[in-house]
Amino acid sequence: VQLQASGGGLVQAGGSLRLSCITSGRTFSSYARGWFRQAPGKEREFVAAIMWSSGTTLYNDSVKGRFTISRDNAENTVYPQMNSLKPEDTAVYSCAAAEAALSTESEMYQYWGLGTLVTVSS
Repeated sequence: VQLQASGGGLVQAGGSLRLSCITSGRTFSSYARGWFRQAPGKEREFVAAIMWSSGTTLYNDSVKGRFTISRDNAENTVYPQMNSLKPEDTAVYSCAAAEAALSTESEMYQYWGLGTLVTVSS
């Protein structure tokens, strides 16, 4: 089971980025897929999640209305579209998969990929 995140980079405040997380090695039809972020000196924070089978989504209040998470079944990939980015969104973003229902708790996710750095300049 492998998850690979990509799409990070440097963007100005107000700009957009789309991250992606591709999964390989196993069928995840019943899994939840989540994104978390960790800024320097801060704890890991839940960003958004999507239930693979139903498409049900869950968001951190700080990104509601700005971020949209979606999935592509054929590509086995999850995409968080991040709009209206703010300097406080700067962090390493990591994707994860859980053999359970949607959750905001990182402990519920068993599989993790390496993160991708998002830097938002003011």
